Amino acid sequence: MEQLQGKLSNKDLTTSRVLKIAPWIALVAASIPAPLVFLVLFLATTTTESAAVYLLLAGLSLTLGFALGVVIAAILLIYRRKWLSKLRDRLASDGITANEVAWFRSELTSAERKALAEIEQSNPLLADAYMETLANRLTASRIISRSKREMLKVERQLNRARTVRTPESTALQKDLTEDRERLDQVRLQANEHLAKAKTRLQVIEATASRKLSQGETDLMMQRLGSAQDQLPLVLELAQIEQQALREATDESLLRP
Repeated sequence: MEQLQGKLSNKDLTTSRVLKIAPWIALVAASIPAPLVFLVLFLATTTTESAAVYLLLAGLSLTLGFALGVVIAAILLIYRRKWLSKLRDRLASDGITANEVAWFRSELTSAERKALAEIEQSNPLLADAYMETLANRLTASRIISRSKREMLKVERQLNRARTVRTPESTALQKDLTEDRERLDQVRLQANEHLAKAKTRLQVIEATASRKLSQGETDLMMQRLGSAQDQLPLVLELAQIEQQALREATDESLLRP
């Protein structure tokens, strides 16, 4: 039921963790055991000929095992990429939420990822708003992409229907034309939501940057004020020290 509703399940989390470490485990499991056995035999043997053979087998098995591990790891990485793509499609089926944005980081721009990291460090409240707006932006972008694909399919079906001149073909062309108009309307609405989401992202980024810059400026001004307040005292102490030094010098000169 959770999968049908586009929600993340515990099974998904477990599968994601397993697939994340599986390539590394496969690489180590395929590369280490056989060379380790031959290395132990190499250390335990008492003859030079056997030692040379075991050393050669250890190097050969390490090379072949590493190559096999790379192949297995590559297959697992490809499988993980496809699995994540299907997971993202399922999560986006009912709209992307702020909590699900982490699964769509590959669809964020580099500027959005950088801005999100900076805002999370400087202002958690703004970070929540930024995540929510990112979810809206991702949802709108996916609707636009899907509507374009569906419009291409409808257009191809419409072109094929035009080649057949029958009453049924005429009715089909009418239905396909209505579908195309509906998809175009959906695309236009999604474009409006996308523009609003992008504008709101820029507003949040500007607000976070303004607060960060203001905070840094206030801190620098406080330090500058403290330094200026301490400056007269430092100068006064230096003058007193110089005066005491002159008096000590004069006394030493006046002594017989």
